[in-house]
Amino acid sequence: MTLEYLVLYEQGPESWGAYVPDLPGCVAAAKTREEVEALIREAIAFHIRGLRADGEPIPPPTLQAGVVTVAA
Repeated sequence: MTLEYLVLYEQGPESWGAYVPDLPGCVAAAKTREEVEALIREAIAFHIRGLRADGEPIPPPTLQAGVVTVAA
């Protein structure tokens, strides 16, 4: 089964953070965007394995995102 979840990335002063709104508590942080992308992928898989192990339902991906360009 393949699932695609929306991941939000935030750049801080010295690091990057990522979280998955459809999977509460699924977060990652790292020094670079590339590192946090790898870590959040692992975190999602770990989170889903934990839900399965506990007999909990896996929340379906429900969120989508887009980018809007405006003149400033």
